[in-house]
Amino acid sequence: MTSHAHQMVRHTVVFRNLDVLRVERLTPHMQRVVFGGSDLHGFATAAPDDHVKLFFPNSRGEIVTPVMGPNGPTYPPGREYSPMRDYTPRYYESELNELTVDFVLHGEGPASNWAAQATPGQRIGAGGPRGSSIIADDFDAYVLIGDETALPAIGRRLEEMPAGTRVEVLAEIPHADDRQSWRSRAHAKVTWLERNAAAGDSSDLLEQALRELRIPAGDTFYWIATESRRARNMRLWLGQERGIPKDWMKAKGYWKAGADEDGEDD
Repeated sequence: MTSHAHQMVRHTVVFRNLDVLRVERLTPHMQRVVFGGSDLHGFATAAPDDHVKLFFPNSRGEIVTPVMGPNGPTYPPGREYSPMRDYTPRYYESELNELTVDFVLHGEGPASNWAAQATPGQRIGAGGPRGSSIIADDFDAYVLIGDETALPAIGRRLEEMPAGTRVEVLAEIPHADDRQSWRSRAHAKVTWLERNAAAGDSSDLLEQALRELRIPAGDTFYWIATESRRARNMRLWLGQERGIPKDWMKAKGYWKAGADEDGEDD
């Protein structure tokens, strides 16, 4: 059995102001926003599932971000905090100094509401990434599992994978027109699972597809990102029913049922 070495890279946390440069509707439920501004210089993201904290205007239209001090981030006293959510850096192009973030539009929550109306010239705040978890690149195969909130990370990972890598993708989306096109040098098979308006927390499409998935030959790494309970249950099933080692999988809850469903949940 090969010893697959993952790597954690820590970044200095910097809080920035971001200017909206461009907006594009990718699918009915996905809005792409491209940010720029002088504060972006020095931005670093080393893993496809990194996340940045984005700070949106408060009820007074102000962006209030923390300030890094000797005891960590603190907020200025007497001011209303900006709502904040975690999002994946879809692209960062250092030569252009542009950061691309894809937002799921679900009609509720400060991030989704803001993204739906975003226009060039608007401004939000950002912090991080705090660190990058770099998955070993010497597995024989990879399985990527997620709902629409995971599509930015899945798309970025596929685009960054070395040529010839074997990848299986199980992607759950609200409707057929929420499918995305990704370029990849990897040998990737993408299975789209459409809920057809069913709720994301009550669906079991990913779970069924995972149970029916033929186990790839060799050492396989499993990456899962969806609603917290579902991600946890799939991780437990892989460990208990398929005997997948703990270090051969990563499962994250990107949102929680019954809570504000914007962004990602650590």
